[in-house]
Amino acid sequence: MNLLQSSLSLQPVTGLSLWFMAIFSLVFACGAFYGKGYMKHYSGRPLRNSFHWINYAIAYISMMLLCVVENSIAFLVCWEIMALSSFFLVIYESDRPETIKAGINFFIQSHISVVLLTAGFMLIATRTGSFSFDAIPEYCAQNNGMAAFLLLFAGFAVKAGFVPFHTWLPYAHPAAPAHISGVMSGVIIKIGIFGILKMITLFSINFVTAGAIILTVSAISGLYGVMMAIMQHNLKKLLAYHSIENIGIIGMGIGLGCIGAGEGNAILASLGFAGALLHTLNHALFKSVLFFCSGNVYHGTHTLNIESLGGLAKKMPWTAVLFLIASIAICGLPPLNGFISEFIIYSGLFGWMQGAEQGVTTGAVFSILALVMIGGLAILCFTKAYGIIFLGSPRTEIQAHEMEPCRIIPLAVEALIMLSIGICPSFYANLAGSALECFPYAGSTALAASTDLGLVGLAGLAFIIIAAIIYVAKSRHNAQRQVNEGPTWGCGYTEGSPKIQYTATSFVKTYVQLFSFILGSRKEQKLPEGIYPAGGHFESESYDKLESNLIDKPLGGYRRFMDRFSFLQNGKMQFYILYGIIFIVFILILSIIFR
Repeated sequence: MNLLQSSLSLQPVTGLSLWFMAIFSLVFACGAFYGKGYMKHYSGRPLRNSFHWINYAIAYISMMLLCVVENSIAFLVCWEIMALSSFFLVIYESDRPETIKAGINFFIQSHISVVLLTAGFMLIATRTGSFSFDAIPEYCAQNNGMAAFLLLFAGFAVKAGFVPFHTWLPYAHPAAPAHISGVMSGVIIKIGIFGILKMITLFSINFVTAGAIILTVSAISGLYGVMMAIMQHNLKKLLAYHSIENIGIIGMGIGLGCIGAGEGNAILASLGFAGALLHTLNHALFKSVLFFCSGNVYHGTHTLNIESLGGLAKKMPWTAVLFLIASIAICGLPPLNGFISEFIIYSGLFGWMQGAEQGVTTGAVFSILALVMIGGLAILCFTKAYGIIFLGSPRTEIQAHEMEPCRIIPLAVEALIMLSIGICPSFYANLAGSALECFPYAGSTALAASTDLGLVGLAGLAFIIIAAIIYVAKSRHNAQRQVNEGPTWGCGYTEGSPKIQYTATSFVKTYVQLFSFILGSRKEQKLPEGIYPAGGHFESESYDKLESNLIDKPLGGYRRFMDRFSFLQNGKMQFYILYGIIFIVFILILSIIFR
């Protein structure tokens, strides 16, 4: 009973909590505004819609509470409420079997997270006699806290989507409505990041070792996420894998910050944690915009199959522009916000490499190369996605149309914030300063001394001004010229078809062949036959090799093992009564033996 005598009162809100609460509130507000227009397409389901919005509010409130509670029991209760409400949000279209399958997958893995978190908190409570977070420093003073920290890290990693705990994301995101996908990717998975950062502020462990583990897992997550994203044909599944990629980038910042804290290097710790905090905000913005745009594409065309789309920029111009802005941001290109946070992490990695010993320098070099590859592959992926979806000619007969203003305005607001971060990064770095002060050896002073974000912002602003001047000059020059329009010369071939355009598959064919030893792909083809060949067919589908090896094969083995005992469930009542009698006799025998 003494273990349960812990205070459930809320403590003063820290800068870290305020930072995440602000991010959550912003994206939930934009998601609600966008979702109001999105759900008009389902107006014939009043009871289901009411239940949906109730769970939306519950998910938001539970996440706010998770940011302020300081007791592990209260934390787990709020975590369970968040998981349950999120589950109901995911399975809104419960009449579709694939949605139920995705929801159950999400629910099971959410509870794997709960089990790991419970184990970590119980380990601390049994040694300290308290469930309060204030007992964690006491636990670390008396014990090696690494085991408890790794248990908690694994629990939070499941929710955040780190590899190999990522397998629920590619199912849950496509199954959920677009505004829920945006909120889930933008903020719900970020509660896992908050949990990891919260534990770092409480634990006193060997942060160099912990940082190396987090950095390694994060680099693998970032690379694997973007490599899998490139192969996807479903737009929302592509974006789901990019969530894994960006969680990896955030994790690299956290790992770098932990290494700086362990080495007592204030600049390294500040750059790492600041990069993680800013990229958490940045990813929440551009990923929610991308998922909201995917909802516009879905309701405008009634498909998310990239292979079936094309030429949408002419029919959905606002969606195309906003998708392009978010694509540039997620690729980490200036002058938008994704570049700022990645620039900070790069600065930390280069600083770590220059001041480290030879063995550590190798790790820093590989981390830099991983981040470079992530950025390069992201550019390839979104060049494919934007080019195939919005440029060229329609590949099928789709009557697309632009969405109403309530489904454009929240995206535009987020895009303006993204641009403001790219132009005024120092302002947002200062906002994150109070959160940065929560971490050992980190602080806004060390961050300001290590990198000149003001100069980076000015460079971004100069880029925008120069581009605008060139565009205006070109427009005025063209306005003064007489332009004669006519058909493009077709080299004698005038019966072209949209099918001769690049498809999503052909665009990345060389890439898939190059990394076939890592990436899984199934192909189905039928060669055309006859004097005048007809009837040819080719279709490819990607699959997750990690999911296949870590989940599908073990579950298949378990099913085959349990099938051997199927004779016990034979449908005969007398056998079931016999099983009950045997169980009761067994319990009586045990009670006599161990009396």
